[in-house]
Amino acid sequence: MGATTRRLTEISAAPHSGDLFLKLSLTLVPRYTKPLLRRAACNNKVHKKPMERWAAAVSDYEALRKELPHDKEVAESLFHAQVALKKSRGEEVLNMEFGGEVEEVYSREQFKAAMNLPGVSVIHFSTVSDHQCKQLSPFVDSLCTRYPSIHFLKVDIDKCPSIGNAENVRVVPTVKIYKNGTRVKEIVCPSKEVLEYSVRHYSG
Repeated sequence: MGATTRRLTEISAAPHSGDLFLKLSLTLVPRYTKPLLRRAACNNKVHKKPMERWAAAVSDYEALRKELPHDKEVAESLFHAQVALKKSRGEEVLNMEFGGEVEEVYSREQFKAAMNLPGVSVIHFSTVSDHQCKQLSPFVDSLCTRYPSIHFLKVDIDKCPSIGNAENVRVVPTVKIYKNGTRVKEIVCPSKEVLEYSVRHYSG
């Protein structure tokens, strides 16, 4: 056991040590997930304005998702915190459900409806035969799990050439991000890092 961890363990065992333990562990060991879980869970109890409270909870749960990527409770808590944050901002949260999957789009009508969903929609244009698309698709699936308040969709432009033509997609993979019906970002052949940065940026 390292000196820092040993000291934190001693503090946590002392009477009335909760706040001190939490502050020290978050400062000394940024990746100490137990206190981060406690702080995230407590953000709905402290006396803050709703928007500040939920923004803090979202930030903590996003950090926890990086440390615990397969923890379903953390993923669901992040989702509910994101929904609550959107509500506190006066944004619409209709048809938002936890545990969604990347939705495949088969028609222009379905595509238009998806574009106009409240909140953020990420649309991945691809083809089955393209090697880079094959590499990116599993990563988009993982983003869908990690950012559950965002709508993720995919369009195979070989199956739906009319959508590809209407959206002027000439190269795959192309990713377009819409917010409340307005396109805010287009990325052609994105790296995983660039794609996740963009998703995270517009998810807030």
